[in-house]
Amino acid sequence: MKKLLISMTILTTSILIADIEAGKKVYKENCAICHSINGGGGLGPDFNMVAYTRQKEKIADYAKDPYSLFETFGYSANAMPTLPLEDEQFKDVADYISSLQPFKKWMIKSK
Repeated sequence: MKKLLISMTILTTSILIADIEAGKKVYKENCAICHSINGGGGLGPDFNMVAYTRQKEKIADYAKDPYSLFETFGYSANAMPTLPLEDEQFKDVADYISSLQPFKKWMIKSK
């Protein structure tokens, strides 16, 4: 039983790392022109900050349909294009964005 649990943990970790790496590739090819990481500037919000405020499922949902969801996400307008990606690519890039900030907003101490 212990060996099975260890094997499953290793497999799950390997899959998650693969998803994050695939998402990083999607980011570089489709998102980096508008979205920075760690304050590099850009038209869209910095993905490190997005990771603080959004769950990865919501990130994927928004990336799939920004025109329908921009108001729901608190934006007054939408400049993000609809990207020609597969569902798995949206999931992978959301995994990558979420991985940028493991300590979410709720963990920050209030002033």
